Amino acid sequence: MDRKNKLFNDIVTSIDNIERFLGSINLFEEYAVDLKTKSAIERQLGIVGEAIKRIKEIDPEELFNYQKDIIGFRNILVHNYDAIDDAIVWSIIKEHLVNLKTEVLSKLEIE
Repeated sequence: MDRKNKLFNDIVTSIDNIERFLGSINLFEEYAVDLKTKSAIERQLGIVGEAIKRIKEIDPEELFNYQKDIIGFRNILVHNYDAIDDAIVWSIIKEHLVNLKTEVLSKLEIE
């Protein structure tokens, strides 16, 4: 497996982990008070952002929807941990991860 495909797989695995970590949590209020789940999900989002950053370093022509936002959020997770907004994380989980996973899976099929 080439490096880019390994990174694509890392993204899919991290999204799968996030879905598993959420389990039966369906409400923001449940998520916001679950420190262990929040920490685990933030770690996986950091991996997603780092993988996309590395893919861009390998292949600057590779495009992702919202890539600047994803990499920017990774930087917040890593460097500005005290600025993480649970509502933004929840929004990412509920509104964007499924689309990102679909996008990455389609790239894996093309490669």
